[in-house]
Amino acid sequence: MCFPADKPLRLDGGGVLAPLEIAYKTYGRLNADRSNAVLVCHALTGDQHAASPHPITGKPGWWDRVIGPGLPLDPARYFIICSNVIGGCMGSTGPSSVNPATGKPWGLSFPMITIGDMARAQAMLIEALGIETLFAVVGGSMGGMQVLRWAADYPEKLFSAVCIAAAARHSAQNIAFHEVGRQAIMADPDWRGGDYLSHGVRPEKGLAVARMAAHITYLSEAALQRKFGRELQRDGLSWGFDADFQVESYLRHQGAAFVDRFDANSYLYITRALDYFDLAADVDGQLARAFERARHVKFCVLSFSSDWLYPTAESRDVVRALNAAGCRASFAEIETDKGHDAFFLDEPQLDASLRGFLNAQAEARGLT
Repeated sequence: MCFPADKPLRLDGGGVLAPLEIAYKTYGRLNADRSNAVLVCHALTGDQHAASPHPITGKPGWWDRVIGPGLPLDPARYFIICSNVIGGCMGSTGPSSVNPATGKPWGLSFPMITIGDMARAQAMLIEALGIETLFAVVGGSMGGMQVLRWAADYPEKLFSAVCIAAAARHSAQNIAFHEVGRQAIMADPDWRGGDYLSHGVRPEKGLAVARMAAHITYLSEAALQRKFGRELQRDGLSWGFDADFQVESYLRHQGAAFVDRFDANSYLYITRALDYFDLAADVDGQLARAFERARHVKFCVLSFSSDWLYPTAESRDVVRALNAAGCRASFAEIETDKGHDAFFLDEPQLDASLRGFLNAQAEARGLT
């Protein structure tokens, strides 16, 4: 959906995006009273193709085990919306888009963005679709941060909210990992100061290394040990720097596959938006105050026991703040050794928690 120049997106950092393009996908149908809309917010490297084949990779949607017939988010019951965040690279306005002022890709002239800006753009989309109130906003990881931002900024537009494997702010450790990835990209000779598209090249090696480093944080030590251990990729050692171990080959594959579908500058901007995220910063460091207007919203907060990227303690902080603000919040720590990425994987307890919460809220909402 294109928003013309007279409907600009004003950014937290002082910039403005106009015109603005927001790419999105929908699943199911909006009911007569427009009460069954669910916004699904994607994580750092996701996009709008939550439950449909990816147009570049051909792989199934990143959440097709949650969205579909008979699944927790059933299109027969809900009208499900998933948009590519601003700053992204799958159709929404981002650094690889054309700057209307120059006729060239934005590159590093693209304005800095925040999680709040992402939610603000989504709110523009929801309004343009004629939806006054969302039945639910749901997301994991960076998507969960968008959920929290929605609850703080647009509580009047929410009936319920599900925050999975997220936190109210980015930790120093997370900022550090992101900085390693950004430096890997910017050290690639093909990055060209962010102007690589104009030179017909891409910093593929740097972006692949960034993805490899980040992917380690999405898994747990137990998951890596169970999947790979110290198993060799071939018979015997290479006595060199080939991928001797299966875990090395796995990471190299993850890096190589990632560069085919993601833009390096988008990675820089979105990781920076994550680093800047601190929901309590706007309310004098008192997180509960961020949720004071959301007392009517029903919350579900979920974490994973083996997630060290956004550990359970950070989800508990969110729940305590919600309770202090007088909000109704259910919480569950899901026991799993799969790490942060468990919300993408076959995790029956997650499915049961999502289904139970959404069914209860749908009944309260009068959805059949």
